[in-house]
Amino acid sequence: MGEFSITHWLILALVVLLLFGAKRIPEVGSSLGKGIREFKRSLSDIDRAGDEAPRPPPGESGGAPKRLVE
Repeated sequence: MGEFSITHWLILALVVLLLFGAKRIPEVGSSLGKGIREFKRSLSDIDRAGDEAPRPPPGESGGAPKRLVE
């Protein structure tokens, strides 16, 4: 596959304009931007939550050793 030329971009813009209409394009762009911001915010929240409470490595427990009953 080759690179996108200006012709490709113009055809793509025309198709988007026909699908959504001139009034709707700013709304779509705005909602897309809000979605991306929310996604980034949730990723940073997950990072902060992971930094606050580190998990113990698998196989290690945080309490007293368990006794096995035979």
